[in-house]
Amino acid sequence: MPFNFFTPTHLVIILLVIVVLFGAKKLPSAARGIGQSLRIFKAEMGAKDGKAEDTAPPAPPQQLNQAPQPGAQQHNTTTQQGNVQS
Repeated sequence: MPFNFFTPTHLVIILLVIVVLFGAKKLPSAARGIGQSLRIFKAEMGAKDGKAEDTAPPAPPQQLNQAPQPGAQQHNTTTQQGNVQS
């Protein structure tokens, strides 16, 4: 099976090699250091995202009743009633 790289046997061997290289006493401190680094990284990424939102200029307020511009066409919104013939 050339494409099945991570069988349970391979994972056990990799774990044993890591324990031999780093030692059983250093593994908890190494894992703690990695966790602390990830926490710091996430905090910095959150601070970066927060700064981007804070520095964005506020949106200009929208006007509901705008004055007609000169030269623009005006639409008549009133309806005309016709005479009903019987």
